Amino acid sequence: QVQLVESGGGLVQPGGSLRLSCAASGSIFSDTPMGWHRQAPGMEREFVATISSGGKINYADSVKDRFVLSRNNGKNTVYLQMNSLKPEDTAVYYCYGIVRGDTYWGQGTQVTVSS
Repeated sequence: QVQLVESGGGLVQPGGSLRLSCAASGSIFSDTPMGWHRQAPGMEREFVATISSGGKINYADSVKDRFVLSRNNGKNTVYLQMNSLKPEDTAVYYCYGIVRGDTYWGQGTQVTVSS
C-alpha cells in the first residue's frame, strides 16, 4: 500500500514563495518515480515536475526556472519549492508516485496566489 500526503499550501502574494512537501509511506523507494501535477478551477490536471527512477528532473515550461523539485530519501519526502509565484499558479497541487506501473496520488494541497 502506498500513501502520499501533501502539505505546505496556502495563500501567498504574487512574487512570493511556498514549499510543498509530499510525505510518502509504503512501497516508496529512492528510485520510485515521483512528481507533481496541478489542477486549476475548470481546467484539466497538468504536469508540473517529475523525478525519474534515475534521478533526472523535468519541469513544465510554465514553471521552469521558478520551481525546484527535490527529494530527501531518508525522510521519504519530495519537495516542490515554488518561487516567483504568479496568479496563474493558483491550483490544487497533487503529488504522485509510480510503483510497479500503478500511479498513486495524494489528496492535494491548495495554492492560491493573490494580492
